[in-house]
Amino acid sequence: MALRLYTYWRSSAAYRVRIVLALKGLAYESVPRHLLRDGGEQRRADYLATNPQGLVPALEHDGRILTQSMAICEYLEEICPEPRLLPADPGGRAAVRAMALAVACDIHPLNNLGVQQYLRTELGQGDDAVARWSRHWIARGFTALEQLVARHSLDGRHCYGEAVTFADAFLVPQLYNARRAQVDLAPYPRLVAVAQHLESLPAFAAARPEAQPDAE
Repeated sequence: MALRLYTYWRSSAAYRVRIVLALKGLAYESVPRHLLRDGGEQRRADYLATNPQGLVPALEHDGRILTQSMAICEYLEEICPEPRLLPADPGGRAAVRAMALAVACDIHPLNNLGVQQYLRTELGQGDDAVARWSRHWIARGFTALEQLVARHSLDGRHCYGEAVTFADAFLVPQLYNARRAQVDLAPYPRLVAVAQHLESLPAFAAARPEAQPDAE
């Protein structure tokens, strides 16, 4: 199974996919695309031919190009079903997807690099205002996730049930972003406890930004 991941060490979306690849024990070629160097390597014509959105991650598998982290993770779940990262029952799968999408659709997009650059260049906002923006939206999303984990976790070490799911793979990178943004995590003890457990697992450790070959 030939897999090539277009990635950037600090991209939380790529981080999610790296976690899932590691959990499933899938080897892949890492192809870094620096999001800041020379205006952003993801905006070059050669990469836009791979992913017209100009975003990472993108996953190439036997000539097929896949984009969007959730779609990539779902694809990996289908081609490599074990270990299962979605519950067996429809209700459980919906709950896990909802938590993962709360990160991927509601928290992260409001704080990604493109939004921050637009706030600075087009709206004239300084670093302090951009930081407040990021912390606001992360806190709003985490407030809801804290309640969802309270509802669905059975052991306090996973977002759902007693096993790793997509929800966990999406939470940990967002916690990493929250720490970088200096978000006060005290109101989210369940999220912190879940992340602390997950970050001790080999697959999560291998996917950490600092462990990537392009880490700076």
